[in-house]
Amino acid sequence: MISYLEFEKPVASLEQRIKEMRSLESDDGVDVASEIERLEVKSGELLASTYASLTPWQKTQVARHPQRPHFRDYIAHAFTDFMPLGGDRNFGDDEAIMGGFAKLDGRRVVVIGHEKGHDTQTRIKHNFGMGKPEGYRKAIRLMELAGRFGLPVVTLVDTSGAFPGIEAEERGQAEAIARSTEACLALPTPMVSVIVGEGGSGGAVALASAERVLMLEHAVYSVISPEGCASILWRTSEKAADAAQAMKVTAQHLKRLGVIDRIVKEPVGGAHRDPQGTAINLGKVIGEELDKLGGMDSTEIIALREKRFLDLGG
Repeated sequence: MISYLEFEKPVASLEQRIKEMRSLESDDGVDVASEIERLEVKSGELLASTYASLTPWQKTQVARHPQRPHFRDYIAHAFTDFMPLGGDRNFGDDEAIMGGFAKLDGRRVVVIGHEKGHDTQTRIKHNFGMGKPEGYRKAIRLMELAGRFGLPVVTLVDTSGAFPGIEAEERGQAEAIARSTEACLALPTPMVSVIVGEGGSGGAVALASAERVLMLEHAVYSVISPEGCASILWRTSEKAADAAQAMKVTAQHLKRLGVIDRIVKEPVGGAHRDPQGTAINLGKVIGEELDKLGGMDSTEIIALREKRFLDLGG
């Protein structure tokens, strides 16, 4: 069952009416097929028009949808032969950042990403996708393995930001994020990063400093959350919608600004309405991007990555 967002209430009302009419048809044998078909067309058109004109704040809500696919969903539907690797060889394992070896359409890759979890238990286990220092150090270890074995790296970014707790600071959060960003930039093999939900602050950049950065259609990418920005500028999080508009957090804005390279279409109504289809399509797109980079040597790849980031804001 789909959880409806506030702006989807008109669609929810129509779909509830369709459900009631189907129940009436099965219980009483009443022929309401034509009316159901009419309502389904109307509901589909309303959903499409709603999602075609989302505001940046509404896109932020879609990016945070509790049923939106996360790392495990993409692994299940877009990759095969996933072999997870854990631990940073220093402190422990971080469940918020996962990774390992996998195959993408027969191609061997190293895949790394944030996992938020789908229910209360798994969200707590994965710390809501907020990585700790050991998570970023695990990512560094995996990138170093990829470089050693000549494997491309795919990262799936979905975090509101790195974990801000005292224990994370005590274990060197800022240093771990900086070193993870450095590892991305120095990686001698192709790297494709995808913002699949939220791309928040340095916690996202630490896994997204690639030569090809993609975003799902309704994902968001920003230096701070809209609520955090509003709290700083206006002393209230109630201005989050204004902050989201001003910050240009959407894939469409960021593509025009040159921050990302490609927008990946989502199903009508968002990725949460068809997680499997979203994952399969994203896997194909990532494969296309890796094919484009496949003929380059390490010197060309690093130079391309360097130029990409030096050109930002130019």
